[in-house]
This record gives sequence, C-alpha cells and structure tokens, in this order.
Amino acid sequence: MKEKYVDIGILTFQCSNNYGAMLQAYALKTHLCNKHRKAELVPYDPPYMTGRHWWVPYVPFRITKSVKWSIINTLGGFALHMKMGKDFSMQRANMKRFRKKYLIGKRQRRVLYGNGLKRLLYRYYIVGSDQIWNPDITGGLRKAYFGAFESRNKEKVIAYAASLGGKDLAPQYDRKFRELIQHIEAISVREEAAIPYVKRFYEGDVVAVLDPVFFLDRESWKKVEKIPKKRGYIFVYITEGNQQLVDYARKLSRETGLPVIEARTGGVGTNAGFTVDFTAGPSEFLGYVHKADYVVTNSFHATAFSIIYQKKFVVFTHSNRGARLENIIKVHGLENRLCRNGEDADIDINIDWDVVKEKTKEATRRSNDFLMKHIPESDESREY
Repeated sequence: MKEKYVDIGILTFQCSNNYGAMLQAYALKTHLCNKHRKAELVPYDPPYMTGRHWWVPYVPFRITKSVKWSIINTLGGFALHMKMGKDFSMQRANMKRFRKKYLIGKRQRRVLYGNGLKRLLYRYYIVGSDQIWNPDITGGLRKAYFGAFESRNKEKVIAYAASLGGKDLAPQYDRKFRELIQHIEAISVREEAAIPYVKRFYEGDVVAVLDPVFFLDRESWKKVEKIPKKRGYIFVYITEGNQQLVDYARKLSRETGLPVIEARTGGVGTNAGFTVDFTAGPSEFLGYVHKADYVVTNSFHATAFSIIYQKKFVVFTHSNRGARLENIIKVHGLENRLCRNGEDADIDINIDWDVVKEKTKEATRRSNDFLMKHIPESDESREY
C-alpha cells in the first residue's frame, strides 16, 4: 500500500530540548492539520542544535566565537550534567517522550546535515516559528532555516513568525541575510519591531503574526499537559539571570506565604534557593503554568502560556531579546504586566480576560489568514 504525500514540511527548532521551541513546533503542526493541511515537522537535527543537550555538550566555535569558550562551555556543561545526574537523565527522557508522542512520526528519518534536506519530498516548506534567524543561537545564519537548499519537489518557502531574537541583526550579518531572504516567497515575523529591518532586504510584504502557540486554546493545551502534584505555589522560569526578578519573587513569596517553584533546563537559573525541578519536560512545564497561583518570568513562552491559561503574572524585560516580550504584551493590551527599569508591576491587578481573548482572537485570525493564503488545502489523491 502506497503512503500518502505530506505536502508541508516545517523547519524549526523541534530538536531543541527547550519548552518553548517544542511547544510552538507542536502548535504549528497541529493547527495546520486541523485546517486540512497535511503537514509534519522536518526531523532536521543538526549537531549545532542538538549537541548542547548531550551529556558532554558540543558547543561549536561558530556560536562561542572562541576555542577557549567552546572548551569552557563543554567542560562546564558536562560538570553541570554530572551534578544533575539522574535529574538530567529524567529530563532528557521527558523531552524525548514528548517529541516521540507529539512531534516526529515513527516513519520519519532524522536529517543531521543540510545535504539531507535535498532528498525530501515536501512541496511547501514553512520556516519558523521561533528564533530561527538569530545567529547567536544557530552559530551564524543557516541556509536550512531560510529554505535555501535545492530540492526537485520544493515549490514554495513561507516564513511563519520567524524571529531575529530582537528588532535587527548586527551589521556583519546584513549581506548574508540579504542573500538568504531571497529564497522565501512569503514572509511573516513574530515581532513587529523587526519588520523595518527585514524590509531593508526584501521587496515583498512583511507582516507580523502571533506565535503559533496561540492557535490552540486552553482546552487543547490541557490535552498535552501533565499536572503537578503540588498546589499553592509561585512559578518562576527564566531565560536570563535577573536579580530584580529574583527579588520580586522572594517578596511575593513572603507576602503570600507561597513557596517558589522553578523549572530549569541547562545552566540558566535563578540560583536563589527556590525549589527547582530539573526534570520537567514540555508537558510538565505546561502543568506548572496552569496550576500556579502566580507566574514570574522573563521568558516569551512562559508569558504566552500565562495569557492562554489566564494567570496572575508579571514579566521582566530581557537585556537583548526584549522586543519579543514587549510585542506579545502590547498585542494583548497587558502593558501593566511588564516590569521595566526596576519598576514593580502589581501582580494582583485584575485583568479583563474577555477583552484579552478578543485581542487574541483577532490576532490569530490575521495570522491564520496569512498561512491559509499561501498554502492550499492538501491534495488527498497524491501518493508516493
């Protein structure tokens, strides 16, 4: 029996052991399938992305810009993983379980290097969402995340909610960005502030859309979450050290009498003596946000799910990736949730969630229109 074609291949960070990366990948794939588009995540697992999650981490020179720092990161990462011990193994298992159950199909074969993309059969490629155009993460701008590779079946490349990490890139990337962006037929970005930069190098329309996690509602996310046994806590998740955030969480804990639980992947954490879960995967992360009394974070996706789950939350700005946080807050009219320059937001101020839901609904409608405009419904008759 012949297999049916899958028309759409999504190139994103599904291989990264990161909560937001995996959850946005799941959301985009699920939304397209719900809209009768035959889509799957391309199992592109390059070592420059997956290597940082190995027991002995592989941190390429192109990311650290220094042999010395590559060695230091490798040795430091290995020491951290050994210290975590069983917890590190459990977290890897939770990540693998989620990926196997929700992201990558059994018949799909891993693609480790760019040359392997040439053999794939997809007609359409969606590059994004997440920070696929952030050279600090990928060690330079990578052809794969622009669809800049030869394939006899490829008809169109669409960028959906692609992110630079900020509003622009350093000047040394301009020439390469100009070259690679020409391989894309339709472009949308996640941060509105990035549009002027992209339009410097691209003649077509560039629009801002929502991160795909907003395509799925709270009830949909409840189907993949894992509820924690603990109740009555403040949830903290950070992507960059921030002493003001730590002080805020401690103060809130004293005032409410609630303990602080922190989820952590890799070496970034508060180191503040909070109860830390080193084992949580994406499902556990969702559960922690859902059942928290309060959420304190500087993470984009912890902010996104605080909105989806309608939590009491505050967001602290990120030193070099603040544009994405400010954008998501602005889109939902929640500017009073943002802590800037040491100013504390009142986490107990009531939020009119009906108004927020309408803003989400309108933004997701525009985002969905962009996707559906550029990808027709799948032809069910096509076979391998």
